[in-house]
Amino acid sequence: MNKIYNVGVIGGGVSGVVTSLELGKYGIDNVLFEQENSVVNGPPFCHLHAGGNLYPDISDEQCRILMKQSIEMARLFPQSIDERPTFISIPKSQKYSVENIQSRLDMLVDYYKSLIAEDSRNEILGNPDEYYKTYTEEDLKRLSGNESVKNPSTPDQWLTNAISLVDYTQLKTPIIIVQEYGWNMFRLGAQAQLALEKAENCTLKTNTQVTEVKDFRNQNLDYNWEIHTETEVYKVKYLVNSCGFETGKIDDSLHIKSDRLIEFKAAYVSKWQPIDGLIPELIFHGERGTPGGMVQLTPYCQDYYQIHGMTEQITLFKGGLIKSKEDKAQPQFNDDIDNKLFRGWKKADIDSRTESAIEGVSKYLPAFKSATVGGPPLFGAQQIPGDDATLRVGEVSFPDTTYARSEIVKASSALTVANQIIDKIQEEKIISVIENRSTDNAILDSIRKKEIDVLAAELTQERGYPQALSRLLIDRREADVTKEHQPELELQLH
Repeated sequence: MNKIYNVGVIGGGVSGVVTSLELGKYGIDNVLFEQENSVVNGPPFCHLHAGGNLYPDISDEQCRILMKQSIEMARLFPQSIDERPTFISIPKSQKYSVENIQSRLDMLVDYYKSLIAEDSRNEILGNPDEYYKTYTEEDLKRLSGNESVKNPSTPDQWLTNAISLVDYTQLKTPIIIVQEYGWNMFRLGAQAQLALEKAENCTLKTNTQVTEVKDFRNQNLDYNWEIHTETEVYKVKYLVNSCGFETGKIDDSLHIKSDRLIEFKAAYVSKWQPIDGLIPELIFHGERGTPGGMVQLTPYCQDYYQIHGMTEQITLFKGGLIKSKEDKAQPQFNDDIDNKLFRGWKKADIDSRTESAIEGVSKYLPAFKSATVGGPPLFGAQQIPGDDATLRVGEVSFPDTTYARSEIVKASSALTVANQIIDKIQEEKIISVIENRSTDNAILDSIRKKEIDVLAAELTQERGYPQALSRLLIDRREADVTKEHQPELELQLH
C-alpha cells in the first residue's frame, strides 16, 4: 500500500480502540489491527473500579487514579455502565478492617467532590454525599424482615434484597453499600466497533494477524515502520503496541528489553433465581490467593451471575502469574493455560471450576448452592508492567520517539493512555499541535442505544455466551447528541 498513516495501532482491546477513536476525533488518520472478528475480546471486565473498593491493599493514590479514570471512561461509554450499587463486606475470619475501608471511602467522597467541582459532568456516580452508606448489625436485622423490592431504587431497598440471602452473622459490621457500578464489556465493544466503522480517520482491520513489524526509523523515509499482515503492508509514522498480555512479542521482534508480569484469570457464568428482585454486586473481602480469597458475585439480566473467587481453585491458576526473563520480554504460560487461552476450555474444566465458584459463594449465600453452570467462563490474561503484582494502575511507556507501548492493567486507564500518546506524537511533530483538546468524543456520541443493543447481543452469541450478558440490569435512556457536537460530527463521520 502506498498510503502512509500517521499512526498504526496493533491490538483492538479497550486501549487500542480508545486510542484509535481519540486519534480519529482530532482528524489523525490511523489504522487499527485486530486478529479476532470483533474488538474488545478480553481480558473480561465487569466493574467500573471507580475508587478501587475491590482492592483493600492498594494505595490511596491508586484509588484516586482509578476513580478519575473510571469517570472519564464512563463519560465516553455511558451505555455500558450498569447503575447498580455494590455491597462491600469483610468476613469475620479475615484480617481487613471495616474502619480502614470506611476511612478510604471518606477520602474518595472528598476527591469525587473535587472532580465534580472541576467539571459538573463528572457527577457520574450519583450525589457524592450519597456515594456510600453503612449499616450496623441492628440495621441488618431490621431490613432482613422487609419485603423484597423488584426494582430497588434506594440503598435500603438494594440491601433489603441482598440481606435476605446473605448469612450476615459471618460478616463484620458495618456493611457498606457503595455507588460502585457495573461495566459491560460487550456493550463497550459494540459501541467502539460501530464508532470505528463510521469514523472517517480510523481504518479498522479485523480478522487481521500482524505477522511482522519492520523498522525503517533510520532510513530517512516519510514513515518509520512497516506493519506486515498476511496479505498487505502498511506504512506508519508512529507505532502503538496495544497487544495486551502479548505486548512482549512486539518488543522481542524489535529487540527491545522490557519487564512485565502477565496473569491468567477467569470468571464463571452461573444461573440462579434467588428472589423476584434485583440484588447489588456482592463483595466478600479476603486475602488474595488464600483459601479465604475475595468472593465477588456480579448480577446480570435474566438471573445470570458472574463469579470471581480469588483462589487457585476458582479465578487464579497455578502457574497463572509469570514474568519476563532477562533475554525475553514475552513470558510463556504452561501448556494447560496456553490451551485455555488459544484453543478453548474442556467441558470438565468448565464444570469443575464453575462448581467450585458456586461453592465459594454459597459460604456466604447458602441458597446459592442451587445455582448451575450458565455458560463458558469469561477469561483472559492481564499484563502488569514491571514486577509489582499488586499494581492496578498501568498506563503507557515510550521505548522510542516513534513507538508507544500501552501497559494498562485496568480498562479504566485506556483514555489516559490515548491522551498520553497524543501528547507524545505532538511533541515528536508527527502531527501539528492540537489547539483545543476535548474530553468528549462526538464519534462515540453518534452511536445510538439501539445499535449498541443489537451488536452487543450479536457479540455475546458469537463468543458463545448467554445473550443476557449483553444487557444492563438498569436500562439507560438514550441521550441525544448535543448541538455543540454537530459540526464536529459532520467532519468526522461518513
